[in-house]
Amino acid sequence: MPTAPSPALPTPPPEIRANQHIYSDYFDEEFVYQLDKNILQLLDRVWFRSELVGFDEYPQRNNPDKPLIFASNHSGMAFPWDAMVALSHLWRKLPNLSDLPRPLSAPMLSQSALMNPFLVRNFWKRCGCVDATTLNFETMMYYQEHNLMLYPEGVPGIGKGFNRKYQLQRLATSIVRLGIQHRTDIIPFYTINGEYLNPYAYSWDWINNLSKKIGIPFIPMGPIVLMVLLQPWFFYMAFPAKLTFVLGSRIKPYELTDKAHDELSRAEYEALSEQVRGRMQTELDAAVRQYGQHPYRWGEMWQRIRQNWRYFPFFLPFAWPAVFTEFEKQYTRKTPPDVNLDLTSPGAWLRMIWRNPFTISFFIPILGWIPIAIRGYKGHRLGKRA
Repeated sequence: MPTAPSPALPTPPPEIRANQHIYSDYFDEEFVYQLDKNILQLLDRVWFRSELVGFDEYPQRNNPDKPLIFASNHSGMAFPWDAMVALSHLWRKLPNLSDLPRPLSAPMLSQSALMNPFLVRNFWKRCGCVDATTLNFETMMYYQEHNLMLYPEGVPGIGKGFNRKYQLQRLATSIVRLGIQHRTDIIPFYTINGEYLNPYAYSWDWINNLSKKIGIPFIPMGPIVLMVLLQPWFFYMAFPAKLTFVLGSRIKPYELTDKAHDELSRAEYEALSEQVRGRMQTELDAAVRQYGQHPYRWGEMWQRIRQNWRYFPFFLPFAWPAVFTEFEKQYTRKTPPDVNLDLTSPGAWLRMIWRNPFTISFFIPILGWIPIAIRGYKGHRLGKRA
């Protein structure tokens, strides 16, 4: 439920009070718990093998009444497995879940079921995501139960292409403005090797402008683009890059200027944003030099596969459509929600497909996209802006 602002804090403006329903509209902590227990722990343990660097002394709020703003770079050209893995790893690590950041995500991710993993309805919002609009960001600054996380490069960061994989794009000025206004700190962390989830994929603005009209933020033009037509599950594909998340140095935006937030001009905000971007770029480059030279660690991956062989094939991407679909089916049909996917029993994958025949669509060349598109865009008007 929404948390009432502290009596010592100024009363939020009326439009923010009216918007505070976003705190609890979809967020379902039980959904996150069951998802992590049944699926994401296995994928992380075997496929992504994520590592948190520098998080042992977890950042605490400088202003107890305001959430910290965690900010990371976009990997680019891949489905956002990196964000899913980072948050699920923190979910397992943090003793106090109020420290866990809630993400502000690109509205396109929730516009249609197609942009949710394997068409799981409201996946991102049930996991705690909030559409990254100006009003929502300002509203979440009055939210006290969790910190916040965002990718301040925005959509240009998602589609920047493999050739610019570690070049931070222009940061949204809102991250600086709200940090100054609410006197809360920005906590950078750097996603390393995420671009190897879909390597050597490139981007053209004219293609991306067309894809946005059907609710897809970008089309990655690279080795797997043909496979997306021949095997639709490749749309959500991720190669087994070892994801490493490196905590950066705390940034205090309110110490970068002597002016109040409402005294700064647009040009001054852009200059401050560029200053923050420069500091993050320097730390990102250092993190890449230290942790980004061997993105796959094949020996480690094969060792993890041998250790977890009894879970075959569920740690491999072709099995993910069935396991995500079965998870949603069990979660929504049981009261209280209780999921038991039984991933180690013989024939479990085939039984999931038998119980969820729609899953076969993900393996039908070209024509499989017809039922996927129908279900993926149900209730969504193409071209509608978020």
